Amino acid sequence: MKKQNKKKITAENNSEGTAKHFIERLNTYRSEVELMKHHRYFTFDEKSTTDRFIGVRMGQVFALAKEFSEMPPNEIEKLLESPIHEVRAGAVSIMDKQSRGKKTTEQRKKELFDLYIRRHDRINNWDLVDLGCLYMIGNYLLDKPRKILYKLAESKNMWERRTAIVGTAYLIRKKHVDDVFTIAEMLMHEKEDQVSKGTGWMLRFAGDVDRHRLLHFLDTYAAIMPRVALRNAIEHLDKKQREHYLHFKDKT
Repeated sequence: MKKQNKKKITAENNSEGTAKHFIERLNTYRSEVELMKHHRYFTFDEKSTTDRFIGVRMGQVFALAKEFSEMPPNEIEKLLESPIHEVRAGAVSIMDKQSRGKKTTEQRKKELFDLYIRRHDRINNWDLVDLGCLYMIGNYLLDKPRKILYKLAESKNMWERRTAIVGTAYLIRKKHVDDVFTIAEMLMHEKEDQVSKGTGWMLRFAGDVDRHRLLHFLDTYAAIMPRVALRNAIEHLDKKQREHYLHFKDKT
């Protein structure tokens, strides 16, 4: 009898770890008020059948992801395939939580990293990129070759380029700043603001670690780098330095 009960509990746990059950739970939190907020916060096509919102507060998405944090990669991929933004945000949040887990094996971290890269077609907004990059990308690559970041930096897909630069965040935290400056140089003539904002953000972060290196970079590139990247990069400089580099830019 005890064995039967144990099997039943295990079966229920496995059922609750499915993509289908996650989506069922997520739908219970739908709200027209939240949907209107998403309309103001994100840019998207209301008539799209491949990329839409249903109005679930992101805090609730992340809380639900915590409940499903042991979901296997094959089920996570089913979430990534959803046309609903909050479902995909849940998928990336689950991946992020697993990547941070102290008990998560290196094999599972590799599976999550590979899934993120392989299905980057479903990582199609700034919030999804930023949610996945810190641990799933940066932490995973800390002791590994980082050629993938340079490949992504050359991609025609703007979100892959944002991953390339924001993916350096954890590396910077560990005082590895070579990659961020090299990739920022590769993105010097970027046309998309969402990529340039990420570049400026990471340069500012790197400047907190190595101020001399940031100033040298700005001395070289301030005049030609995208303005949005420059403004973000100089945020932590003093007023005189900020005015100096903005004046540098204004002269071109």
